[in-house]
Amino acid sequence: MKIKSFILGALLLAGNSLFAQFTQKPLPYAYNALEPYIDAQTMEIHYSKHHAAYVKNLNDAVKGTPAEKQNIEEVLKSLDKENTAVRNNGGGHYNHELFWSILTPEKNTAPSAQLAQAINTKFKSLDALKSKLNDAAVKRFGSGWAWLIVDESGDLQITSTPNQDNPLMTFAPKQGIPILGIDVWEHAYYLKYQNKRADYLTNIWNVINWKEVSRRYAEAKK
Repeated sequence: MKIKSFILGALLLAGNSLFAQFTQKPLPYAYNALEPYIDAQTMEIHYSKHHAAYVKNLNDAVKGTPAEKQNIEEVLKSLDKENTAVRNNGGGHYNHELFWSILTPEKNTAPSAQLAQAINTKFKSLDALKSKLNDAAVKRFGSGWAWLIVDESGDLQITSTPNQDNPLMTFAPKQGIPILGIDVWEHAYYLKYQNKRADYLTNIWNVINWKEVSRRYAEAKK
């Protein structure tokens, strides 16, 4: 029944947004696929309520503006930081599309040889990368994101942003192409982990899709 509900919800979302500029991609897995690390109720609310609201509000915000003709990356790279409607909802849409893609129920995925070499060169080991990224996520005050990015020189960097900001925005503390992002808004983990953000961050590595992160790294390096 959970799978049927998931499929029906995805079809309804697709139908309702058929003529919208920005739309949600269907989740590539069922709501319960990431258990026990991320629970089904959190996934359903996160995707069908929070992310869906960002998409709707973004479409409303860009209607009749030059951004109506741009893709989401173009919108974010040319964003006026004072345009809070597009900043919050455009960031929310982009960030969540990336987030869903870098999670997977598949076990034991691993970085590609190219990405593994870059991680070892920059951080000494994959475990060190995880530790540094978790540290950035734990220290992000309030709501926000922790990121692994490829900067303009092609180097890997770790950074974090508040709210729904991301490193594509020109006013981000570190700019670059995100290849891995971890959501540390409370709605991403609170039903299961309550205030234990660190536990959520420890467990999320069990469902990271290193195949997708590696694909994004290779694309960013072109």
